[in-house]
Amino acid sequence: MICFSARWRRCVRSPRAVTGRLALWAMLLAVPAGPALAQTLSLDLGQGGGVAERALQLIAVITVLSLAPSILIMVTSFTRIVVVLSLLRSALGTQTAPPNAVIIGLAVFLTGFVMAPTLREAYTTAVAPLVAGQIQPAEAYNRGIIPFKTFMLRHVREKDLALFMEMSREPPPATPQEVQIHVLVPAFMISELRRAFEIGFLLFVPFLIIDLVVASILMSVGMMMLPPVTVALPFKLIFFVLVDGWGLVAGSLVKSYGS
Repeated sequence: MICFSARWRRCVRSPRAVTGRLALWAMLLAVPAGPALAQTLSLDLGQGGGVAERALQLIAVITVLSLAPSILIMVTSFTRIVVVLSLLRSALGTQTAPPNAVIIGLAVFLTGFVMAPTLREAYTTAVAPLVAGQIQPAEAYNRGIIPFKTFMLRHVREKDLALFMEMSREPPPATPQEVQIHVLVPAFMISELRRAFEIGFLLFVPFLIIDLVVASILMSVGMMMLPPVTVALPFKLIFFVLVDGWGLVAGSLVKSYGS
């Protein structure tokens, strides 16, 4: 009995014995956890050719979601609005007022106001049936792109559209709705930039006159060392406020789309 107790104490105190017992218990505990862990981490992507199809669909969805802001910028009124607001800030001579975040935020809300009918139609005809499971994603895309194509066709310049149609070397479409989206989008963006610069020119004219008047007055009184831009800035700001400039600019931008 004494010998057995002595051997037991030697076995317990032996590091190899302790390590062996711990490894044995770890293996016994890991055996029943294996199937449960496998069931928890399993991902059903279908069988046969469905795996590749579902993977491609997942990649397409992730790609579309990552490019969604750029896509909305290209096919909406955002381009014209944000360029005009940026040119207005340059015409006023204020470098960081209003800041970029304010300009982009105002452009986003004005874009939402202009595009509300188009977005509502796209949701009714494409998004709602897709969520309800009534149509497939391909058909939802074909339905949802129609309101945006109608909007772009209404505001694109014929000259710009003809230019990209010629460069694409595609046969002329029978109807405007048959214009390919890769032809319509760049033509629409070029048209939007042109109109934004036209509006920007009209915004620059009154502020340029103020700069010229202030510079002439400073030269006539001999204050040539004083920067005319610094002196003209308060007059530009008060002039813009007195004529309700923000209301005029926002109203003109919205009305330029016929809203």
